Amino acid sequence: MSELTGISNRHPLISVIFILFTMAIGFIVIGPLLGFLIALPFYDGTIFELTEKISNPINNPEIRMPLMIIQGGATLFGLILIPFLYLLSIEKVNPIQWLTSKTTSWLIILITAAIVLSFMATNSIFIEWNATFTFPEFLKDFEHWAREREDLAEKLTKFFVTFETNGQFLIGVVVIAVLPAIGEELVFRGMLQPELFRATGNHHAAVWISAIIFSAFHMQFFGFVPRMLLGALFGYLYLWSGNLLLPMVAHFVNNGFSVLMMYLYQKGTVTVDMESPETAPWPVVLIFTTIFVALLYYFKKYHQSVNQQSIT
Repeated sequence: MSELTGISNRHPLISVIFILFTMAIGFIVIGPLLGFLIALPFYDGTIFELTEKISNPINNPEIRMPLMIIQGGATLFGLILIPFLYLLSIEKVNPIQWLTSKTTSWLIILITAAIVLSFMATNSIFIEWNATFTFPEFLKDFEHWAREREDLAEKLTKFFVTFETNGQFLIGVVVIAVLPAIGEELVFRGMLQPELFRATGNHHAAVWISAIIFSAFHMQFFGFVPRMLLGALFGYLYLWSGNLLLPMVAHFVNNGFSVLMMYLYQKGTVTVDMESPETAPWPVVLIFTTIFVALLYYFKKYHQSVNQQSIT
């Protein structure tokens, strides 16, 4: 396993709190506010009209692009630029040098992409199970609240990925795939996971706790388990390789492929509906799970060999 170095010398739990606080302030407050200001020129109306329509975007399709810009701003400022400033000013870490300190081959990048694509079939089992999960009677109120949030999130997702032009599709790829791949992996794998390892002394605990926080961050409880598993996959890719660019590639491939397939489905080019929670056909699941396990095993062994050579 790669020994991931923490980003701080202070107590790891204090560092984890600092990271989560910085992320929350950036993504929930500062990022959306700056994104809102950037979005204003893209809306033919007053600031008050835009504010009112944002509260009900489904019935106001004309704000799709401003809302996309606001979402992009939240991720760009909240999960990329503000964490960068945090690393530079508080932790005295140069994030650019940190991200480029390790190199990799195009073969490993392609294998990383193939791992994520093959895992989609495996994860479809958990997607269907989690989507139809029923809470016990004493949690029915929570289930009702969570189901309402899930239905709203599903409507917003359809709203976001209804692209009328190729230009809108490309902007969607940037906002939904590129920026989250960089920002979420920087925060959850690059910053949180090593600090959680310092706190627990256990690599697996660090991977899974980070994955749980990552899934909870999205506030979609009927997709919690498959997103947690995806986060754990990204965590192990980082743990074994020590190269944060690889989970970023994996995250981008997962989101980008989904957006592409949704767009092609809208155009009638493909018949596979990526938004369907149904499990893939079992022969497909078995074949791609076998491919997934084989590629993941190769990925781990390859980096174990590279790490051994660097030690000797």
